[in-house]
Amino acid sequence: MNSDNDLQIAGDILEVPHLLQPPREHPATVAEFAGLARSIAADRAQWAPLVRYDTTTRWYHRLRTGPGYEVWLLSWVPGQGSGLHDHGRSSGVLTVLEGTLTERTERGTRALAAGAQRVFAPGYVHEVGNDTLEPAVSLHVYYPGLTEMPMHTSANCEARTRQAPVTA
Repeated sequence: MNSDNDLQIAGDILEVPHLLQPPREHPATVAEFAGLARSIAADRAQWAPLVRYDTTTRWYHRLRTGPGYEVWLLSWVPGQGSGLHDHGRSSGVLTVLEGTLTERTERGTRALAAGAQRVFAPGYVHEVGNDTLEPAVSLHVYYPGLTEMPMHTSANCEARTRQAPVTA
């Protein structure tokens, strides 16, 4: 009978601390940026007191910066939207904190409920809006920090807005 087990094969992890990676102070990978967004989302006391709703324009607040990245908090009252745009040379993570937002891309329309997360690369073109009757709040991480948001026009945009939402 073989008595090997995981501990015998791998060794005691506590005996090899030199193999453990120290935690990073700032994220550096897509997964770490998505994790940063999830950790901020989970800490409601950190962001909820800052949220404001503005009926004339989308409200936004820079929540945090780090080497090469920015974290933004946005609110969306019913009917507010971003317009069709990209984020220049920035990649990003969009996380819905409260309510539901609708994302439109050339691939279709998707409802993003609280907890939904979208990761995108530079050049990703989309439109985000609040098509519901309740306000929404979202968190946006951009790396590198957002320096431009070119707007786009599309003949197909109107047709996409009439499609039924696809759920994530």
